[in-house]
Amino acid sequence: MKESQPTSPGKRHTKLSENEGVSAGKPKKSLTSGTSKSGGRGNTGKITTRHRGGGHKRRSRSIDLSLIDKAGISAVVEDIQYDPNRSGHIALLLFADGERRYTLAAEGMESGDSIAVGPEAGPKTGNRLPLKNISVGTDIYNVALKPGEPGKLARSAGSSIQVSAQGDQYTTVKMPSGEIRKIPKEAYASVGSVSNPEHGRRELGKAGRARWLGQRPEVRGKVMNPVDHPHAGGEAHRTRGTRREKTNKGRPAGKGQKTRKSKKYSDKLIVKRRSS
Repeated sequence: MKESQPTSPGKRHTKLSENEGVSAGKPKKSLTSGTSKSGGRGNTGKITTRHRGGGHKRRSRSIDLSLIDKAGISAVVEDIQYDPNRSGHIALLLFADGERRYTLAAEGMESGDSIAVGPEAGPKTGNRLPLKNISVGTDIYNVALKPGEPGKLARSAGSSIQVSAQGDQYTTVKMPSGEIRKIPKEAYASVGSVSNPEHGRRELGKAGRARWLGQRPEVRGKVMNPVDHPHAGGEAHRTRGTRREKTNKGRPAGKGQKTRKSKKYSDKLIVKRRSS
């Protein structure tokens, strides 16, 4: 982590990732596009996600989370770059056929490394191959839930999933939350863990940096008026007055309360629930 000198109150407690090996250059223009901000509002113009708005202007990077159509074509990592839209870094790949694509960078991946995609790819960091070809105990990331789909699991900075067992139709994996679940063996996954593992230990240091990231201030429910939040009302300092913590809409939230829908389609694939 990179700690700033305490030359001001805002820098006194700031800790940010060092981003070693990340290029300071501009992204590949043909793989970027403009984005628009919602401010947390849905199609009716009303706020559906609170505490969002403002923030620095960003360009979206076209990230290929599948790479299945590039099976059998070798690639070289041209550059490791910063992506403002995600916590992990991204890698610019140059394939043997001359095409360039962005994908999630693995921890330890550097410029000049070669990667492979497909059933013939070995268990090398950054390679992408079917789950049935990955040995037990291997850490994987960007894991697809179904064959032919892009990666859905373990895509944030530093995250990874461990292969626990191989069955006839499914591969059993252990999630970062402790949940153990089954995934079809033909689904693809990348070997290793997502880059920038220090992201979770950063300290913004000041409110202004949160605003640069598009985060607006939060207000505790207990200090609101009763019309605005279930925790509100009463005089002076007090407890929330309700047994379970709730959102401003009265739904369960926090404190390890279960919010997963009952009888979900993937229930049959979960071997062990997460602990909380």
